[in-house]
Amino acid sequence: MTTLVRLRSESASGADRDPRRWVGLGVLCASLLIVVMDLTVLNVALPAIAVDLRPSSTELLWMVDVYGLAVAGFLVTASGLADRFGRRRMLLIGYAAFGAVPLLVLFADTAGWLIALRALLGLGGAFIMPSTMSMIRDLFTDATERAVALGLWGAMAAVGGGLGPIIGGVLVQNFGWHAAFLINTPIMVLAIGFALWLLPESHGRAMPWDIPGIVLSIVGMVALMYSIKTFGKHGLADPSAAAAAFVAVVSLGTFGWRCLRRREPLLDIRLLRKPVLSAGLLCALVSSIAMAAMMLLLAQWMQLVEHYTPIETGIRLLPVAIVSGVISPLAPHLAKLIGTRAVMAGGLAVGGAGFATLYLGGGHLDYTLVAVSQALVGVSMATLAIGSAVIVAAVPAERTGNAAAMEETSFEVGNALGVAILGSIAAAMFRDLLNPGSLKSLGVGGADVDTARESVGGALAVADDLHLPVLAEHARSAFTDALAMVGLAGGILMMLAAVAVWFMTPRGLTIADGH
Repeated sequence: MTTLVRLRSESASGADRDPRRWVGLGVLCASLLIVVMDLTVLNVALPAIAVDLRPSSTELLWMVDVYGLAVAGFLVTASGLADRFGRRRMLLIGYAAFGAVPLLVLFADTAGWLIALRALLGLGGAFIMPSTMSMIRDLFTDATERAVALGLWGAMAAVGGGLGPIIGGVLVQNFGWHAAFLINTPIMVLAIGFALWLLPESHGRAMPWDIPGIVLSIVGMVALMYSIKTFGKHGLADPSAAAAAFVAVVSLGTFGWRCLRRREPLLDIRLLRKPVLSAGLLCALVSSIAMAAMMLLLAQWMQLVEHYTPIETGIRLLPVAIVSGVISPLAPHLAKLIGTRAVMAGGLAVGGAGFATLYLGGGHLDYTLVAVSQALVGVSMATLAIGSAVIVAAVPAERTGNAAAMEETSFEVGNALGVAILGSIAAAMFRDLLNPGSLKSLGVGGADVDTARESVGGALAVADDLHLPVLAEHARSAFTDALAMVGLAGGILMMLAAVAVWFMTPRGLTIADGH
């Protein structure tokens, strides 16, 4: 009798679900696809932008970095605004920013203007990301369906990262760099229309205004991201990075102290006491650390060592997106078979094996091995959907915005740390292999030594200027060895994280387990 009642209840619950929820998910997935594509398109467009606007090297760095600074800085504030004024409303504001800013790019004739517009896009991204995750919880009340939805949504990040360079390369090559940004506008116009039609409005718990807390969170996160990025580019001795790190520690420490003392804080840091939530956030942080470094270095390796064009490089970076897109919807069913803990920890371990595969190639790395590595990493990225489902299930519904802000912050900080830490390992090994003694024996002297040791691009430029093909070959070999070492470091990091997640996640946990 009890079973019959339960079955009838589940049947009624299924019947009450809005059949348009999957179309609504499509709208949310399309928006994430555009957000990620916009990030990768900039990398393809930078050479053309440099020729047209003639920015300084510092301005070029700001063009790349300002988006992440703005997103990370405003995530907590945006999630609080969404809880108070409506998640769909904040999502639409983000969509409007991503649709309108590219139109303003058409009139950008200075580097400073373009940097400001990139910052506005970052604000739009901060409104989109936590609202999207919260709305997926509203649309999908069934835990298994929600995990599938989060898997499909998360796979869009990998697909966008793969398609961005291809589409961006075609647009820049045929229509100029402005066109690479304009692709956002028509898609966001459609997204706004469908969002108004398909997505329900929802609110979290409206917390009392905490203006000092808002200021501290923005200043602290911007300073943290700036210090990480600057340390990665200029080393630990950089005074501006040290000052920013000090500001970050003071601001975020004070922000955390305020949140712990307030009964209804802007960000409920006490949620981190839940080991399950912390395990999910650790998955997001470590995966993004490894992925950011891998995609950056592989793109350089393919173009500068293997001589692929940007479009060919984009195509050859697709295995991660393809594998992740195929497996993500299956991850919840796998979690039912072998357990949530096994999927979360096992996904990190498989990703670690993928990174270690790069090390196996050593100085003789070829694309076949790289494709295998990407496929394994794609499997790992697919299992992040389970981590997201666990994060959502670990908090009360009214705190979903907080959980989403924490996860997205983990991704943003992880991206910065990946480039800074693993990128620095690659740079240090490259400089060690191209030491002044070996360069002198090849006929390189004076200022050319420093230029050649700065990057593989610099070494190839020196080799071209001095007509030294042996230097070019030596530089390519050194960069391949450095890539292999990053693969080993990334593999070890993901394996250690897999062990930590295994012990942090309770035995028998399911994706339906609530707070």
